[in-house]
Amino acid sequence: MASFVIEGGHRLCGEIHPQGAKNEVLQIICATLLTAEEVTVNNIPDILDVNNLIQLLREMGVTVAKKGIDSYSFKAENVDLAYLESDEFLKKCSSLRGSVMLIGPMVARFGKALISKPGGDKIGRRRLDTHFVGIQNLGADFRYDEGRGIYEITADRLQGSYMLLDEASVTGTANIVMAAVLAKGTTTIYNAACEPYLQQLCRLLNRMGAKISGIASNLLTIEGVEELHGAQHTVLPDMIEVGSFIGMAAMTKSEITIKNVSYENLGIIPESFRRLGIKLEQRGDDIYVPAQETYQIESFIDGSIMTIADATWPGLTPDLLSVMLVVATQAKGSVLIHQKMFESRLFFVDKLIDMGAQIILCDPHRAVVIGHNHGFKLRGARLTSPDIRAGIALLIAAMSAEGTSTISNIEQIDRGYQNIEGRLNAIGARITRI
Repeated sequence: MASFVIEGGHRLCGEIHPQGAKNEVLQIICATLLTAEEVTVNNIPDILDVNNLIQLLREMGVTVAKKGIDSYSFKAENVDLAYLESDEFLKKCSSLRGSVMLIGPMVARFGKALISKPGGDKIGRRRLDTHFVGIQNLGADFRYDEGRGIYEITADRLQGSYMLLDEASVTGTANIVMAAVLAKGTTTIYNAACEPYLQQLCRLLNRMGAKISGIASNLLTIEGVEELHGAQHTVLPDMIEVGSFIGMAAMTKSEITIKNVSYENLGIIPESFRRLGIKLEQRGDDIYVPAQETYQIESFIDGSIMTIADATWPGLTPDLLSVMLVVATQAKGSVLIHQKMFESRLFFVDKLIDMGAQIILCDPHRAVVIGHNHGFKLRGARLTSPDIRAGIALLIAAMSAEGTSTISNIEQIDRGYQNIEGRLNAIGARITRI
């Protein structure tokens, strides 16, 4: 097990480039199973979750070739259907959250999918009902094998259907879209997720020969086609990394430029940080964050305490709330952080309290942060990363703290952030991997 040792109190300075978007790549890689032709994907981040999914496809019989530093080609011409029923395959699926998005492509193209309950972050209930009900609406039959703990999904030929999703689940929408593109007839998905990464998936599928309209809205219409062909795709920058770097700059009083952020696809993220009092400028497709000695949380027009909550796109992504909570600990003023989607994601705040932060955990979903206004620094501490996003939030806290901190279980951070210590050390951080 690896750890980070962080010497806090150092200011950052310079330029940093966000990696390719993890949440987009996981969808895109699964979509390559929909055709026997080659699909080339660029700007793939070198992170554990993505690498594990690529390796899983190799073991499924997909021909994977590395074309460049961050480019891969995938050719699912000879998929080993027998391997897809093996205990080895199912065990690997259970440790990888993104594996759930294999269901739609496999049922659509091969008529059958087996999958165990997928793993990932332990951040609370992450139900699969939207995935399953949506694909059932297309005519698939679901059976749960209690003895093996697996789901078996079968369909002779999926049939287009109208459906109103019970929640705008991103991975659920992605799974249903990938199944529907090869279904017979027309599928209409209302209350569909519409975040940029889902838009990217739909655009790739259209380049592969699918017929999807309504992209960027919550009403998607999909005319099924007989088959898809190869295509090329370039992944967007990771909006969660962009937000993490904004938070780092504020906490460490640093001046940095975040390069090539695809600003038009950041949605409400820049404005959400401005509500915490953080100054940032759009310069072309870059974000410039000036050094700030202090930043003050806004209040609502009626004077009530600021609330920052997650919401479905174009609302604020829940993946950034951990970062915003940490950033608020050194702001001037108070804020209520409301994590609506996951009931365990705020439990890492006890570690921040041990570092000297003033936080009241109201319940599993809400925390009130009383900012220090940089009046005194957080203290270095021994920490453990419980999940990807809390891990990066704790890293930000440690970088701003007085003294040395150690973060263990950094494999959780590695799942979502590529060579994070190397990139941050290049602009002034002091992080050592042991």
